[in-house]
Amino acid sequence: MDLFDLDRTEHLRREDAAARLRALADSIARNNSVEFERSGKRVTVRVPDEVDLTVEVELGDDGNELEIELTW
Repeated sequence: MDLFDLDRTEHLRREDAAARLRALADSIARNNSVEFERSGKRVTVRVPDEVDLTVEVELGDDGNELEIELTW
């Protein structure tokens, strides 16, 4: 199977970013999966019952970052 790699950055309003995060969380909670599309190819990622959640916060003079990562 070919590696599916999606790395996209968008500039959004805070409320729109929160809505995207809610939709992603709802999909994981309801469907045990999330779907992504790239170049017309749709991929479904199954999420197991237990995952590792990592939250990183970086505050600096050049900007701030909040990174949320799920792994399994």
